[in-house]
Amino acid sequence: MIQEKHETRDGMRIDWDAPIKMDDGIVLRADIFRPVAEGHYPVILSMGPYAKGMPFGQARPHAWERLIKEHPEVITGTSAKYATWELADPEHWVPDGYVLVRVDSRGAGRSEGKIECWSPREARDLYDCIEWAAIQPWSSGKVGLNGISYFAINQWHVAALQPPHLTAICAWEGAADYYRDICYHGGLYSEFAANWYPRAVVTMQHGVGDKGGRNPVTGELVSGPETLSPEELARNRADFVGDALAHPLDDDYHRSRSPDWSKITVPMLSAGNWGGQGMHLRGNTEAFMRAASKDKWLEAHGGAHWAEFYTSYGVDLQKRFFGHFLKGEDTGWSKQPRVQLKIRSPGEVFEVRGEEDWPIPRTKWTRFHLHPEGKKLSETLPESTASLSFEAQGDGMTFLSEPMAQATEVTGPLAAKLFVSSSTSDADIFLIFRVFDLDGKEVVFQGAQDPRTPIGQGWLRMSHYKLDRKLSLPYRPYHTHDEAWPITPDEVIGLDIEIWPTSIVVPKGYRMGLTIRGKDYTFDGPPLDIPGAPHSMTGVGPFLHVRNRPPEIFNGTTTLHFAPGRQPYLLLPVIPAK
Repeated sequence: MIQEKHETRDGMRIDWDAPIKMDDGIVLRADIFRPVAEGHYPVILSMGPYAKGMPFGQARPHAWERLIKEHPEVITGTSAKYATWELADPEHWVPDGYVLVRVDSRGAGRSEGKIECWSPREARDLYDCIEWAAIQPWSSGKVGLNGISYFAINQWHVAALQPPHLTAICAWEGAADYYRDICYHGGLYSEFAANWYPRAVVTMQHGVGDKGGRNPVTGELVSGPETLSPEELARNRADFVGDALAHPLDDDYHRSRSPDWSKITVPMLSAGNWGGQGMHLRGNTEAFMRAASKDKWLEAHGGAHWAEFYTSYGVDLQKRFFGHFLKGEDTGWSKQPRVQLKIRSPGEVFEVRGEEDWPIPRTKWTRFHLHPEGKKLSETLPESTASLSFEAQGDGMTFLSEPMAQATEVTGPLAAKLFVSSSTSDADIFLIFRVFDLDGKEVVFQGAQDPRTPIGQGWLRMSHYKLDRKLSLPYRPYHTHDEAWPITPDEVIGLDIEIWPTSIVVPKGYRMGLTIRGKDYTFDGPPLDIPGAPHSMTGVGPFLHVRNRPPEIFNGTTTLHFAPGRQPYLLLPVIPAK
C-alpha cells in the first residue's frame, strides 16, 4: 500500500505520492514541491511514464554526465537530487515562487492502472490533474505545463480539451502528429517505438517493483512496492508497437492520439530542435503554424535532444514565459519576438535571431532544378528528356549545386517535386538535403539523437502520394495517408515530398546536395557506439525504417524522369539578410 508522506527539506515542502483520483476511480500519484512559506502559488505540472522518483543520473547516466560537463550551470544552485529526465529541477523553480507537480501517468511509476501512452484516456487524466492542482490550498489557480518530448506531446493533447485552469504551456521538442511524427514517416514505419517503449516505458511500469529503480531521497521503489509477474505486467500495458503496426494508415486510432489544433487556444511556447529529424521538430513548427492560440511563440535550437532545456538559455526562456503568464510579472516577454531561432553554421556555431513569423516572411522560395546531365542542382530549368535509375537498396544518387558564390542561408521547411517510376508495385523514397565543404566532406551536426545528423530529411512511400489539398502548402506538402493508391510497375508518378524544416548558413564555396535513395541515410563512416545508447548510430539515430518493406516490392529499381512538364526540383527557403 502506497501512503502519502510529507516533509520539509532543501528549502522546499515536499508531498510524496499525493493521491489524485480519476473519474473512473483509478488513483494516480504525484510528488509536489512547493515553497516553505504559506501562500498561493502558480503550478507547473507534468505527467508521464518515466517514474517521477527516478533520478536523471540513474535513468540516463551518460546523458547526465555529458549534460553537466558541457553545461555546468545545470548543477549551479541545486543539489540535483530531484532532477529527473526531461523535467525542470524543483530547486531551480520553487525558490522563484512556483509549485512543481510531477504525476506518474496511469500504469507507470507509482500510479495504478494500464499504460496507454498518449491515448485519449491519458489526455483526460491530465485534464483532471490540472483541475485538481488548481483548487489545492497552495495553488493560485493558474496551472502551466512544461517538459521535453513526452511531456510536450501530451500538453497539446490536453490543451485541445481546454481545461479551465490551464493557463500556459511550454512544449519543448515534441512530436505532435501521432501518425506522421511518431509512427510513420511519409507512410514508412519508424522503428523509434520499438526502440523506446520497452527500454524507457516498460522498465518503469507500475508493478516492476524490486526489479526497478529506487528513489535515493525516499528509499522507495520508483515503480511501487508490488512486483507483478510478467503476465500481469503485460496485461497492464498496451501493445504500443503491435498497435502501430496494425494501423498502417492514418485512421481513427492515430487521429485520436493527435491534437485538434483548432481547439488549442492557450498561450504557448513551442521549442524545437533542428537536429530532431524523425520526431522532435516537425511537431513544434506545426503547433506554431496551426494552433488557434493568439498568444504563441516558436523557438528553435540545436544540440542534443535533452540539453538546451536545462541550460541558462533554456531556463531563462521558460521563466520569462511562465513569469509573464502565470505570475503577471514584467519579465520582458511582451517584447519577445514571435519566432526566436538559433541559426546554424558549420562547426556547431549558432546565432540567436528574432523573426516575425514562421516560415520567415522575407523567405525567397527558390527552386533548384535537378539536371540529369552531371546530376546537377541549378536554378536554371533542364532542357533534356532523360531518365536515371538506381537500385533501391543501393546508395541512390546525389545532385550537387555549383560552389556557392556567396554565403547563403537556408532556414525553413523544404519540399521536393519528383517524377518517379518503380520496377515493382511500390517504392520508398528517402530524401536527404546535404551540404559539402570545400574538400567535398559532408557537413553534419550533433542531432537530437545522432551526433552525425545531416542537414535535412524527408520520406514518402510512393503509394501514399495522395495529397490533402486543403492542408498542403507549396513548401509543406501534406499527404492524407488514409489510403494507398495502387502503383503500376514503370508508371510515372508525380511526387510532392515534404522535407522537415532546417537551418544552415552555407558558406561561400560550399555545395548543396540532394540525395535520393530507397533506404535510410547512413553517414560515410563506421557506426558509432554511444555510451548509454541501445544501438549503433549511423546518422539517423533510432529513426530507422526497416519493417513492412518486403524485398520483392522495395528492393526493386527506381527511376527518375526528366522531360518538359516533368522537371523535378528542390524548393529551398533562402533567407535574404535583414
